Amino acid sequence: MTAPTLRRHVRHAVQRSACIVLLFAVWEALPRLGIVNPAFLSPPSAVAATIASWFADGSVWKHLAASLQRSFAGLIIAVAAGVTTGLLMGWFSRVEAFVDPVLQLMRQTSAFALFPVFLLFLGIGEASKIAIIFWASFWPVLLNTISGVKQVDRLLILSARSMGASQAFIFAKVVLPAALPAIFTGVRLAGAYSITALVAAEMIGAHAGLGFLTLNSQETFQIPSMYAGILLLALLGLALNVLLARLEARLTGWRKGLQHDA
Repeated sequence: MTAPTLRRHVRHAVQRSACIVLLFAVWEALPRLGIVNPAFLSPPSAVAATIASWFADGSVWKHLAASLQRSFAGLIIAVAAGVTTGLLMGWFSRVEAFVDPVLQLMRQTSAFALFPVFLLFLGIGEASKIAIIFWASFWPVLLNTISGVKQVDRLLILSARSMGASQAFIFAKVVLPAALPAIFTGVRLAGAYSITALVAAEMIGAHAGLGFLTLNSQETFQIPSMYAGILLLALLGLALNVLLARLEARLTGWRKGLQHDA
């Protein structure tokens, strides 16, 4: 790596981290200076010490494992169902005309409003928690998949047809690759929603999980632990987003060549 390239990477890293450093500096100063009551806002140093103690005694691992299991299960089911349904609705207009009215009605219903229904049918076990995460994550995948399929350049499809390509070939080799960026936008949004819904899901009879840990800390007025749980949830969401972004980059690497040609 040349010196100019190294300086450019360092400058970029500093620019991206400056706001975060400022945020944590202000957060640390507010309770330390007495501007905000430390009983309500623990400084990040205390929060970091709490997280360190959790990892030191190993108590955090069961909460991380429980949350990851629920979040990934709901997200994977949502992605499978959302992509499949979205591809069918985007490619076959009759399927969309038949299914869309029901989906438009259902997507207006919040996962939180469906708590009683999930509890009634699925009980307070893992199934109801995964169902809540699935419901929150399903819609961005579905809507972005439909949009991605519909926005495929018609010229590409017509060109493939003019060369005698079958419908199956056009769908697999033209439509699906062209729709992948939009699909991954929906998947990344769903990843964020799966972490957001996790807290709500773990309100239902949970005994482990980062959401449970956060809520239990708030109820027992262990404020540093509450902020530690919130911070771990944020970091978990960030890690999931980075993972999905890298997966997207690998699967849509062909776009770089198009961007360079443009």
